[in-house]
Amino acid sequence: MASSVGAETAPVVSTGAPNGLRWVGSRIRLAPWPLTRPANYGRSMAGLVLTERVSERIVHVVLHRPERRNALTGPMVDELAEVLEQLDDDVTVIVLRGSGNAFCSGLDLKEFGRDPQPDWVAGFGPAWHRVHRALFDCEAIVVGALERAAVNGGAALALACDLLVVGNASFLQVGEIQQGMAAPMNMAWLRLRFDEAVAARVTLLGDRIHGPELVRLGLAFDSVADADVLDAVDTLANRLAAHDPTGVRRIKASLRRSVVSDTAEEWFARHLAADPVQVASQPPSAAVDR
Repeated sequence: MASSVGAETAPVVSTGAPNGLRWVGSRIRLAPWPLTRPANYGRSMAGLVLTERVSERIVHVVLHRPERRNALTGPMVDELAEVLEQLDDDVTVIVLRGSGNAFCSGLDLKEFGRDPQPDWVAGFGPAWHRVHRALFDCEAIVVGALERAAVNGGAALALACDLLVVGNASFLQVGEIQQGMAAPMNMAWLRLRFDEAVAARVTLLGDRIHGPELVRLGLAFDSVADADVLDAVDTLANRLAAHDPTGVRRIKASLRRSVVSDTAEEWFARHLAADPVQVASQPPSAAVDR
């Protein structure tokens, strides 16, 4: 899996915006609901995933480890699953994005490799599968805001989105092949949404695929200037939120049921079982561009 690279120090929210507005990343935007933790968070909740209720029907789910480019850890994945499972029925559009103008750089190898090993490492797999089951079963439209990079585990989250808006210079990379590893979550979403040729191009090359090429392949809905990703996502989310909520649920269900009869559990289990080697051939390492 990919490690995070570099650091981001810009806060997601600051208090210096004009009255009635809120800074989000580098933008001022109307935000009548603040960024919050989920209402019923447990002791493990540490603000690693934030929610921003933009309107009655739109909620932003924000991966919030900007200093590590939102790289994934066990506690973060636990929080993400909790947030996705607890969203109320009024929400018809979920915007999935990362804080600090970056989406997700994959697994945080520094945290996974600590000595002694964190207790959460042993349970990471089930927690990660729980996130993807929640996205598979989600009745709301999931819009991804891909800024900077979505690598390996981050790519799986991006591919789980129903519609993806990406920056022209930003990229998606499924680089597990470079590490001698399978990519079951990425493969599950690719095979659910796209044909074998597209899945092969993404997973067998393992390279960086930038915004315009993602659109050409059908992997992204739109590619815009990197500074405009969040504004483009807002425009799209507002358009989608205007749809009848019952219609959203019916179309989402039809999209899924017309392709597979499997439950979420069965679908992801099938792709996990498809790997002929059921243990990693080597420790995870960072993907590189080739």
